[in-house]
Amino acid sequence: MSVLNSATSTGPKPASPLGTVVITGASAGIGKAYADRFARRGYDLILIARRGDLLAAIAKDLSARYGVSVSGVPADLGNIADITRVADLIAADARISVLINNAGASTSGPVVAISTASVAAMLDVNITALVHLSRAALLAFKTRDAGTLINVGSILGFKALPNSAIYSASKAFVTMFTRSLQDEVAGSSVKVQLLSPAATATDIWELSGVPLSALDPATVMRVDDLVDAAMAGLDLGEAVTLPSVAAPADLLAAFDAASLGLLGSAQTSAPAARYAVK
Repeated sequence: MSVLNSATSTGPKPASPLGTVVITGASAGIGKAYADRFARRGYDLILIARRGDLLAAIAKDLSARYGVSVSGVPADLGNIADITRVADLIAADARISVLINNAGASTSGPVVAISTASVAAMLDVNITALVHLSRAALLAFKTRDAGTLINVGSILGFKALPNSAIYSASKAFVTMFTRSLQDEVAGSSVKVQLLSPAATATDIWELSGVPLSALDPATVMRVDDLVDAAMAGLDLGEAVTLPSVAAPADLLAAFDAASLGLLGSAQTSAPAARYAVK
């Protein structure tokens, strides 16, 4: 169901010379923390989420604390009309310098036990919305040869776990899509970062049907720590940021080498010998 088209705003303020950051899923958790960090750096913000009342409160608070312009745009990124509306907003505003695709949906359980609506929500929010908004941003960024796209994936985008088939597959899409975009913008001044968190203390766990209390606390990162690491990774120019991984470069290199080896070994017109007719 679509939500209100009206936006909430803190009122006119001088435009930030740094531009505007658009953050989806900004009413809580990772998106809300990103809003705080970019506002602290002096960026104006456009915050996207379904809960307009929460966006209005966050906008008022950040504007008062940091003196930046903050607008809240209620939108349901599981709804194609709202996806299009947000994509059009991104395409039309030349001041947008950063897009953070953070909104996500998750329902845990065997595929056959998850409702059709929950499957659709994961695919629509995690994939469809992210692709459309990424395209809108990149079209503008490449025209200006400036801008930063941050897509929030998951460590499950590299390896699925039981009862997470749809969610893991959607995040695998985000991983492959974002890393391919990095190749497409190579040589330009446009930056694309993939953020791949592991377990993080957000409300997505309760919403997915797995209480946070069921997890080992030693494996769960605080939201503030995650976003601070993500911002540090962005400043370092990391293409892929894995906040809880001690030596990501070595592991990613091994992952990529194995992937390339598999791809390279497939480049033949003949079936493998084991399939020969006997």
